[in-house]
Amino acid sequence: MTDLTKELNRSQGIPFLEYKQFVMRTFFPKRPSSTTRPNVEEGITMFSTLLNNKHFLITFVHALEQQKDFAVRDRCNLASLLTIALHGKLEYYTSIMKELLVDLIDASASKNPKLMLRRTESVVEKMLTNWMSICMYSYLKETVGEPFFLLLCAIKQQINKGSIDAITGKARYTLNEEWLLRENIEAKPLNINVSFQGFGMDSVSVRVMNTDTICQVKEKILETFYKNLPYSQWPREEDVELEWFPGGGYSSRILQDLDNTSVMEDGRKKLNTVFHYQVAHHDELMETKKSHRHSHRKKVLPEIYLTRLLSTKGTLQKFLDDLFQAVLSIPPEKPPLAVKYFFDFLEEQADKRGITDPDTLHIWKTNRRFAYNPTDKVEVAYGVLIVRSEVLEKKKDSPTNKLLYAKEIPEYKKRVQSYYKQIQEMAPLSEQEMNAHLAEESRKYRNEFNTNLALTEIYKYAKRYRTQVVNALDSNPTARRTQLQHKFEQVIALVEDNIYECCSEA
Repeated sequence: MTDLTKELNRSQGIPFLEYKQFVMRTFFPKRPSSTTRPNVEEGITMFSTLLNNKHFLITFVHALEQQKDFAVRDRCNLASLLTIALHGKLEYYTSIMKELLVDLIDASASKNPKLMLRRTESVVEKMLTNWMSICMYSYLKETVGEPFFLLLCAIKQQINKGSIDAITGKARYTLNEEWLLRENIEAKPLNINVSFQGFGMDSVSVRVMNTDTICQVKEKILETFYKNLPYSQWPREEDVELEWFPGGGYSSRILQDLDNTSVMEDGRKKLNTVFHYQVAHHDELMETKKSHRHSHRKKVLPEIYLTRLLSTKGTLQKFLDDLFQAVLSIPPEKPPLAVKYFFDFLEEQADKRGITDPDTLHIWKTNRRFAYNPTDKVEVAYGVLIVRSEVLEKKKDSPTNKLLYAKEIPEYKKRVQSYYKQIQEMAPLSEQEMNAHLAEESRKYRNEFNTNLALTEIYKYAKRYRTQVVNALDSNPTARRTQLQHKFEQVIALVEDNIYECCSEA
């Protein structure tokens, strides 16, 4: 454990992403188009005014969700676009989210209330995920972030101490039996001395396995030299070449995963490894810009494999315990206000509906995974190299992991219950206190996002479902009284006229 802790020593701290990058990766995993049409400012401004009308926005969301072709992906995208468009008014955004949640609770209460919030399949569920991510960003960065990142690094470090199949991603050391490398491949570590273009003349010792492919060696070299920089600033493996100087001489050769020395087996070429090239302990290598990458990561467990899983678990247990301690502790100087506010809201809704089953309320809270949302994908919060999540994942419901964590799971459950009780016993938050907190969050990150782009993307949904939105507004007495249908039609006419004029001028 001490050795692993020493190996994880980082001179430059944790590479957290800045708030804007964090938000964009959380809200838009695949990133929306950044193009928008010119000359629609007036119409989009009017549309923004409509979105800031509670009756219009709630009717608009419900109208879209009732359409069969408005898929889950569209719902999540709309929720994230609304979060960006209303980021400067988080108090208003929160009030809309709560009203939509009440509608969701009403719909769930008549069916199976325990399933509510289990998945992110509605606009409001994604809005809630985004809201929690915004409110918990500082908490993640200042409290939970470091132990979570160190756990990630520790797992990766442990995995790298054994063989990893370059094609399947299966590893000798893992916590997931599905990704356990079952072949008995003997691997020996060796240290190579590597110099890197742009890092001066001094070489650095890099620990590799003799079973590593050349691309795997490149990964380890890049991580050694760039570990204190965000992953987005690293060169890619395909952009670097690995040059080997056998015996420290002047002659050299370029090492590749596949070349004319590759061994044929059953009609297929084997990837070249450190052992294949006979690279020796303390040999000199140089990494320079440019190469080609070949990487396609795409039962009853024998006792020998269970022993290996237990060994890996034991090595990593401290880091896992540290993470649980950070997640399930309430810092008195910075309590998680968003969690308190949301949990109180759920309790209030359960009380109003006469839901007295404590398990239902517990499941609602747990389904939302308040501390897990910002960290379910490590690339969302950190500038790090993404390791196959399946290799790292601790699947608590698999038979093997129930056995692996048989002793810890009851204790973890008690700690979660205790955490929920502590949150419940915190002094209630008034609407004024929460609104002040939300206003501060909005102020801190003012002008971070292109709200006009978000509004334009939302408008595309409004145009696509124009008839359905108009009918929904016409059926709503409040919307009819305030002429929201007419105002919506004005927006459509104004934007489409501007677009038509632009096309005519072109």
